[in-house]
Amino acid sequence: MNYKTIRQIVLGGLLLSLLIVPLGTPAEAAEDNMAQLELLEGAFFKVAEEVKPAVVNISTVYKTKHPEVKGFDKDSQFKGPFKDFFDEDFFNRFFDNIPRGEIPQKSLGSGLIVSTDGYILTNNHVVEGAEKIEIRLSDKTKFQGEIIGKDPKTDIAVVKIDPQGHKLIAAKLGNSDKSRVGQWAIAIGNPFGLDRTVTVGVISATGRSDIGITTYENFIQTDASINKGNSGGPLVNIHGEVIGINTAIVATGQGIGFAVPINMARHVMEQLIAHGEVVRGWMGIAIQKITEELAKQFGVEPGSGVLVGQVFKGDPADKAGIKVGDIIIRFADTPITDPAQLSRLAASIPPNKAVKVIVIRDKAEKTITITMGKQKKETKLTATQADKYGMKVQELTPQLAKKFGITEEEEGVLVSYIKPGGPAMRAGIRTGDVIVEVNRRKVTNLKDYEDIIASVEPDESIVVLRLRNGNSLYVAIESDK
Repeated sequence: MNYKTIRQIVLGGLLLSLLIVPLGTPAEAAEDNMAQLELLEGAFFKVAEEVKPAVVNISTVYKTKHPEVKGFDKDSQFKGPFKDFFDEDFFNRFFDNIPRGEIPQKSLGSGLIVSTDGYILTNNHVVEGAEKIEIRLSDKTKFQGEIIGKDPKTDIAVVKIDPQGHKLIAAKLGNSDKSRVGQWAIAIGNPFGLDRTVTVGVISATGRSDIGITTYENFIQTDASINKGNSGGPLVNIHGEVIGINTAIVATGQGIGFAVPINMARHVMEQLIAHGEVVRGWMGIAIQKITEELAKQFGVEPGSGVLVGQVFKGDPADKAGIKVGDIIIRFADTPITDPAQLSRLAASIPPNKAVKVIVIRDKAEKTITITMGKQKKETKLTATQADKYGMKVQELTPQLAKKFGITEEEEGVLVSYIKPGGPAMRAGIRTGDVIVEVNRRKVTNLKDYEDIIASVEPDESIVVLRLRNGNSLYVAIESDK
């Protein structure tokens, strides 16, 4: 009897027990209900038994900077006043034990064996910055892991071990596109270092985006218990198929966890194994959601397509004839409903491939063919001290504009740092945003921004017009003073 048959029997039986009066005596009805529960229990047992051997414990060692202790060297005057109380040997031991420079730190996570030759799927944040990676199998065998590739934009990474003749058990990958809200979800991982913990829940939602965890978000939400250390472990359906890679939890809410759909993770994994990086398609446009107000203005229904707010000169969309104000309603034969969806679809198309796009322009449909380009790489910004609104900005140079895909005509300042938990972060500002107005005054350069901020009272909030991927949005930011 397969899992599908078991599931149908169990769920069908449970439903019937609620809708009809059980035949026979109460004792017989209770016995029948218990048999159905035992079938369900057996299904969970089988799933755990089959998947757990493919789940690994990942232990990483990385180095962090330890603050230097100033004025505490052996030749300093620090020990001068105390030389009559402590001998030289005491000071030698004292100074030798002060932590200096880089010190090793450890972290724990989970991973999933996806091939018998040693490829392991996990989260990027599990192995990011690791100096050393140790993989421990379910039979306690340990291997040294090597990072094959990482993709921060989806929080996926691939690690490789040399099995050295050891027989590995690979997990069975399912089809996350078939996942439905209400279906069983089983999370397996190593929360808080507790090896191969199994928790059970349901799929709470699919297609979750705008969470702020990764660039490309299409998360499966589940109430199966996920904790620190579960990251990189599998989310499994009742058939024992992996449908997601557990990635994050909502720290302030119980029963809210997120997993990267396995279809997305598999696509990223295949590129990392083949090329060591993920090559994504690029149209060269900035898009935004169509609100009710915009829908009325453009004569469309809310949620029907996305609005083009900017077209980057010389990029594929510009060459194909896409214009600012176009509403993209279909991309590669897929109906478009929100910006996150279009961003994911465009990124999944390889460069140089032609794609048909249907837009609404002047209330009429128009079909345009775009030959996709290659997405530009992002550049990390250096964190500096934040101002009273919890953010730091810098001049938008032509070099930075090019790196962030901002047109040469665009003016403003670039947000280079956000204070964790500060007013700007709470208001939704992110690094890489462009501030083009403050308190309805145009910002063309760093001096404009500084002059406006200087004119604002210390405890007064500001309203900024920020640009992100073509989305111009007014945001109120409170003062941190």
